[in-house]
Amino acid sequence: MLINPFNEPFDVTMTIGHLYGGVLATTTLIILLSFKEIVSASKFYDKISEDSLNTAIVPLLIVFFMIVLLKTLEVLYP
Repeated sequence: MLINPFNEPFDVTMTIGHLYGGVLATTTLIILLSFKEIVSASKFYDKISEDSLNTAIVPLLIVFFMIVLLKTLEVLYP
């Protein structure tokens, strides 16, 4: 339970600009996952290409799961 010492309601809304960051992160994640799938089927696939794609994909996966978690909590607890 959150304790608010100022007895003011908590504001959990976001400004419009923050919405586009999530869309950009999700779109970039989809593009990188598609690119990784294409590269893995080509002759250029090796350990270096796998590691370089994973370094970009893993943080975006974390951001994606946080977006899903926060949107779920927003729906469950309005």
